[in-house]
Amino acid sequence: MGENMSKRLKLLSATEAEMEERSFPNHYPDWEQGGPASNAGAERDPDEPLDAEGKVHAAFQKKVQSKIKDLLQQMEEGLKTADPHDFTTYTGWTGIALLYLHLHRVSCEASHLQRALDYVKRAMRILNGRKVTFLCGDAGPLAVGAVVHHKLSNSAESKDCVSRLLQLQRSVLNRDAEMPDELLYGRAGYLFALLFVNKEIGADTVDEGTITQLVTAIVESGKRLSAEEKKTDRCPLIYEWHKKQYIGAAHGLAGIYYMLMQPGARVNATLLAELVRPSIDYVRHKRFRSGNFPSSLSNESDRLVHWCHGAPGVIHMLIMAYKVFKEEKYLKEAVDCAEVIWQRGLLRKGYGICHGTAGNGYAFLTLYKITQEKKYLYRACKFAEWCLDYGTHGCRIPDRPYSLFEGMAGTIHYLSDMANPEASCFPAFEL
Repeated sequence: MGENMSKRLKLLSATEAEMEERSFPNHYPDWEQGGPASNAGAERDPDEPLDAEGKVHAAFQKKVQSKIKDLLQQMEEGLKTADPHDFTTYTGWTGIALLYLHLHRVSCEASHLQRALDYVKRAMRILNGRKVTFLCGDAGPLAVGAVVHHKLSNSAESKDCVSRLLQLQRSVLNRDAEMPDELLYGRAGYLFALLFVNKEIGADTVDEGTITQLVTAIVESGKRLSAEEKKTDRCPLIYEWHKKQYIGAAHGLAGIYYMLMQPGARVNATLLAELVRPSIDYVRHKRFRSGNFPSSLSNESDRLVHWCHGAPGVIHMLIMAYKVFKEEKYLKEAVDCAEVIWQRGLLRKGYGICHGTAGNGYAFLTLYKITQEKKYLYRACKFAEWCLDYGTHGCRIPDRPYSLFEGMAGTIHYLSDMANPEASCFPAFEL
């Protein structure tokens, strides 16, 4: 838990009523509770998602594929009344393009790639130049457009998208522009766009110097605020959004540190060890007794278990820290996060990926990939099973019900990753 955790935080935990209000009770039997879920020698229960070898069972896959087909039809119908001016990855046309790009990757169906092109073209016609990130700005459509055109062998169009993407760099690096550093609206969100293009097209598509300049801007910004807060020794890199020092993946420290640790960011080992690692450790010591994390450094309420705020986002930072620094404490605390998500992750907010059950399920897939423990694949399947009953639990209906991050498209993305969990990837976040 960390010796430096304040005694006050140790005593604080959410009331059962608060927890109940935000999530449904998880009545699924856990992998470790005995019975067919964890006993390879027992006769198979038809409702069990894993086979005797611990792989996703063909019968479960069939149910998932059938549901994906059904949800895609619902999504396409619903999108006919979606906001025609929302081009973003988060809630708009680019998010749908990214879903179809992913479905093409999973299925190799040419029609999915064509749908991705149709949607990203629609997005690129209405860019407004106001924001620069992958999730909420022009960088998303341009990066996805570059990749889709590349896969279709439209070389000139792909290069044009990359060129336009790189033109955004000037405003991102401008210290006077009051650019935040977080993932949704800030520099880390632009960094993701560059890393995404390099991963999908080729490592030299965006040159190392460009990425280094961006990383330097993010690091220097964090150092400045840390110095202002007189926390240089305890937390060398501090960031805020709207004057609040958030912790989660979307607006906060976890998302920024996670991007700085990406291999493609090529941050040197000394900087990672001297600036990023102690900052991660500072965040670790803010953990609640439950294993969950507060939404911000000043928040003492253990309520949110979302990718955007809470353990489901922080777990990705901890797993990446384990990969980079090879210290067991990071993996141990990631496992603790997974326990919170299993208990409190079936969210009343819905089935999406930003603050819904599918996004929480990705935590199990990521932990499974690093540990190879069947328990986490089983849990991911159980959260997928919950999503198979989409719309029947009485969840809140999101404002953009068919979008990638709030709605149905994100759930489809998660369900499609059941086909090959080893290659699963939280969209617009994992690389």
